[in-house]
Amino acid sequence: MLVVMGLLGAAVLIALIVTLGHANRQRDRALELQAHSYDVMILARTLSGTIARSEASLGRYVISGDKQLGQLYFDEWLLAGTQIDRLDQITNDNPEQQPRVDRLRAAYDARGRELSLTALNTRYGKNGQALARYYQGRKAPTLIEINTTLDTLIARERALLDDRTAAALGSVERSSWVAGVLAIFGVLIVLGAIVLGWFTIRAVGDRATALADAELERERADELTTAVAAATAELRVQEAKLRQIQKMEAVGQLTGGIAHDFNNMLAVVLGGLELARRNLASDDPTSVRRHIDSATEGANRAAALTRRLLAFSREDSLKAETIDAAALVAGMSDLLDRTLGDAITVIVRDDAAGGCVRADRVQLENAVLNLAVNARDAMNGRGTLTVATGTTTLAAEQVGRCAAGDYVTIMVGDDGCGMAPDVAERVFEPFFTTKEVGKGTGLGLSQIFALVQQLNGEVDIVSALGEGTTVTLYLPSAAELVAFPLPTVPIAMVEPIAPTVPQTLQILVVEDDPRVLAATTGALEEIGHHPIACDDPLAAPAILVANPGIGLIISDVLMPRQTGPEMIAALSPLYPNVAVLFVTGFAGEVNVAQFGGHEVLRKPFTLNGLERAVMTAMATERRETNHPIAAE
Repeated sequence: MLVVMGLLGAAVLIALIVTLGHANRQRDRALELQAHSYDVMILARTLSGTIARSEASLGRYVISGDKQLGQLYFDEWLLAGTQIDRLDQITNDNPEQQPRVDRLRAAYDARGRELSLTALNTRYGKNGQALARYYQGRKAPTLIEINTTLDTLIARERALLDDRTAAALGSVERSSWVAGVLAIFGVLIVLGAIVLGWFTIRAVGDRATALADAELERERADELTTAVAAATAELRVQEAKLRQIQKMEAVGQLTGGIAHDFNNMLAVVLGGLELARRNLASDDPTSVRRHIDSATEGANRAAALTRRLLAFSREDSLKAETIDAAALVAGMSDLLDRTLGDAITVIVRDDAAGGCVRADRVQLENAVLNLAVNARDAMNGRGTLTVATGTTTLAAEQVGRCAAGDYVTIMVGDDGCGMAPDVAERVFEPFFTTKEVGKGTGLGLSQIFALVQQLNGEVDIVSALGEGTTVTLYLPSAAELVAFPLPTVPIAMVEPIAPTVPQTLQILVVEDDPRVLAATTGALEEIGHHPIACDDPLAAPAILVANPGIGLIISDVLMPRQTGPEMIAALSPLYPNVAVLFVTGFAGEVNVAQFGGHEVLRKPFTLNGLERAVMTAMATERRETNHPIAAE
């Protein structure tokens, strides 16, 4: 009996399940069909409303002529078209409704053409004709066909809904009766099975959901890891490129600045030596001495530049000694007063309490003097300069990359114009200067930076536009002396000069550097010409007017207020018969095409080279042909 009851219970359970499943399927099918009918009816009503709004917007557009209303009519009419397409899709399973949808689409297209004529008349200002068409169109057969078709479609769908609802109810009632009968015999078994099945389905579903979420998270993590790796690799490549570009830019700037300054100095040296040699046979020792003094001055300036470069590269030797910072600054008071002028008020403050540093006295004095001169220029020669010494204790990397320990500070502050943050970041770069061309080499602050780095110190600069600038040197207190190798300087040999006597010319020499200007005019006089000196390119036109016999212009390329090519470009139309010779030591910032085919002589040059360049320039102007740059 237990076996039979078990089998009967199983059979009842199976029958109940089958019956309920069938009932559920019938119900779901009925609900799906009902929802489908509701969708069709709602979409049809919505389509009717959309068409009505579109025509209403067209009517307002016809009356007011407002283009926004016209655009609203057009948008609503396009929306109605998409709704017809949607209606066609959802009634595709009902062959009875398809002909109605086709008639609806045809009526919509015809109605659209009628309304577009009305809108077109309104657009071209024919409002009266448009208004007549609009009112005539309200009784058009196409509109009646659209409304009739929509009503028929909705009525048929409602009838289908009623039939489907009745069939669903009948199926549910039959299934319910059978289920009730079966439930009387196996309610306990059915309830147990339902409870067990519910728990089982829920557990399986939760597990499947958890597995799917875990897999999705793993995929996202893998994608994120790949993206981060790719971005990191690209960033490293770009950083490497940027570092290389910055290195090359710094090297180019350094090379160009060195070449410019050395060429100017060597021009003075070589010119003075050649002039002195030519005057050796004369009875005028004063002239020889003057040329030798000029060459010596140029050589000394070149040596000073070399020392600055060596200090910047940390290859110059330091004569270290123990220096009382406050005493050093106090001893410079007279020097600062003479250098800065009476318009600068110098305030010296000692808070160092006898603090000492190990440094080269001359280089440290030069550093303070350079900072003071820069401050004077920032104040336009008038203001208050403060030089203060003090002591402080710094933690590791509290200022720059300094080590932890005791430091002596030397602060130089001014109340000048100050600097923008982007300028303040570059002030210690070699050959970077905010001064005019020819007024500064850009090595002063970079030399200070190199000196402080040699002494294992740091430099801090605080500046803001209109609020002045404060530069503070942090030098280790009683730092150990570090040995540095001494540089060696090769000796340059000067070749003898083979003088020639060119045709005598009246020559205008335009050069902003007074030493180079004097050396060039002296060289021209030596080879038999009559030079006229000009230290400002803007003054050249007046000199040309006052001296109509000038046959050649010798001009520097880079000058503060106007470059040589710019000056010649302005003068050439006025003086087409005057020859031109450019002289430059650094033309990297000037486009070679701007020379206009004129002869170019590189600094430093010899007398023979200058003489040949003058003759070539005169011949070039006559032949009107281009020649390469001459280098002597």
